[in-house]
Amino acid sequence: MNATLTGALVGTILAVVALTFGFWGFLLVALAMAIGALVGRVVSGQLDLRALAGALTGRRTSS
Repeated sequence: MNATLTGALVGTILAVVALTFGFWGFLLVALAMAIGALVGRVVSGQLDLRALAGALTGRRTSS
């Protein structure tokens, strides 16, 4: 799946959830999708949590 198709699918899911469950349901699903994306990146090795924590705490730069 390319980025355009993925974005359209995510937008469709969020729109349906917003119409069905309202604002709080929308926020809950959006948060769950963001957490799922982060977990997927960690598992695939595309995101290093130690480097991210170091950058957020000011111990390292993000570059």
